[in-house]
Amino acid sequence: MFKKIYNLFKILRKLSVSGIIEILDEIKPMPKSLKFLFNIFSISSSKKENLKKSSGEKLCQSLEDMGTTFIKLGQFLATRPDIIGEEIAKKLEKLQDKLPAFSTEKAKNILEKEIGSKSFKNILFLSEPVAAASIAQVHFARIKIDNTEKDLAIKILRPNIHSAFNEELDALMFLAYLIENFFKKTKRLKLIEVISLLKEITNVEMDLRFEGAAASELRENTINDKGIKVPKIYWNYTSKEVLTLDRIDAVSIRDVEKLKSLNVDLKNLSKNLIQLFLKQSVRDGFFHADMHQGNLFVDKEGNILPVDFGIMGRLDKNNRKYLAEILYGFIERDYTKVAEIHFLAGLVPANTSKDDFAQALRSIGEPIFGQSIKDISGGNLLGQLFGITERFNMQTQTQLLLLQKTMVVVEGVARKLDPNTNIWEVSRPVLETWMKSIKGPESAINKTIELSKDLLERIPDLPHVMDSANKALQMIAEGKLNLNALNGKNFEMEELKLKNLRNNMIIIFLGIVIGVFIVF
Repeated sequence: MFKKIYNLFKILRKLSVSGIIEILDEIKPMPKSLKFLFNIFSISSSKKENLKKSSGEKLCQSLEDMGTTFIKLGQFLATRPDIIGEEIAKKLEKLQDKLPAFSTEKAKNILEKEIGSKSFKNILFLSEPVAAASIAQVHFARIKIDNTEKDLAIKILRPNIHSAFNEELDALMFLAYLIENFFKKTKRLKLIEVISLLKEITNVEMDLRFEGAAASELRENTINDKGIKVPKIYWNYTSKEVLTLDRIDAVSIRDVEKLKSLNVDLKNLSKNLIQLFLKQSVRDGFFHADMHQGNLFVDKEGNILPVDFGIMGRLDKNNRKYLAEILYGFIERDYTKVAEIHFLAGLVPANTSKDDFAQALRSIGEPIFGQSIKDISGGNLLGQLFGITERFNMQTQTQLLLLQKTMVVVEGVARKLDPNTNIWEVSRPVLETWMKSIKGPESAINKTIELSKDLLERIPDLPHVMDSANKALQMIAEGKLNLNALNGKNFEMEELKLKNLRNNMIIIFLGIVIGVFIVF
């Protein structure tokens, strides 16, 4: 209890002395009473602020200075313009995730503890850290596997990162709870939900087995695709805190001059990058969602080698179909068809005018096609689409927003390789292939087989299902079953903990006040 209050005060102090409140106030004015609270905690501090920097640069610098938790918070919010607005989200995209490395000796201790002494003895060489971020750092290693020496890369989590991160996030969540309770206007920002979701996502990211699983799935999906090589994961040397994979012998995709000297076809590389991303998204429904220049490498043959699989996106079949149909509809400039897709998918309320919606789509599409080829962006198109659909009460899913943000980044990288890349012409073959696969006769036969098989498997369970359904309907009719209560249990548990912490704080505070009166 006291530790949580102490952590809360530490967070308040950290936020106050960082200058981040003033920076956020520059971008979007905050309630005066809230600024006053943070000013109290900034007493006796000397704020260092570079006046020459823009508000966005100062915001990123402040978050970087505050360490792991705030770097991750900034990165997460950069992918959620629906929460913080497009302006702040764009500023946070420049956030750098770099921290000083911890010692190689500590790295060896973690390695031996995680993979066991027997496997550790097979590590013939471990380099000094070659890259260090807020959650983990990377070393190169030579490991003896099946009597063969392999040059691999090992990612190792920072010591005690789980406890340090979760303690700060719990304090931030409690602070968010207090702010929402005392400043009612801030409820619309859903601060508690944001931090709760960040906690959930990052705790998965801090289990490197999940990243290994993501890399393996992406490798399996793309193993027959030309132009991409996903590193292999070595599971005998991988654990919750350690990830071992192929070492990348390649050039960063940002080093254009080096790629030219290797005679890599930049135009073809640009085309491959976009098409591979679309295949991941539309064909497989599983895509690398952090495809910036630092995570993409190119070998001498011109193959793309992605790294860092901590942030991945997943789309179900309906979303993939929706995405392909919409992009293809825009390529054909068939806005009525795109509107119909929205209605068929139930993404727009049925009482909305289809003609009005089609007109709104045209208002996005036509100006884009009026631009020169080098300025047309599929990612920006989706961004405008998700923005305009708010007028029609369409609720955009988080994964589609993540895809849109990633698409913008991918197109940006592709344009640096070839400024004249025609996004639409490059995208068309992938989208057409997907459309044929879901509409052709082979697809119809497969769907029929799958449906028949599913029905046959469920026939023995039918009496039990019917009996359970009848009982459920009876309970609903009698008011004994509340369907709404079944949703969001994790979030409710977090709120319950916060309420309990608040009540305990009030009791302690009253006890202190009464004690002061008795003594004095």
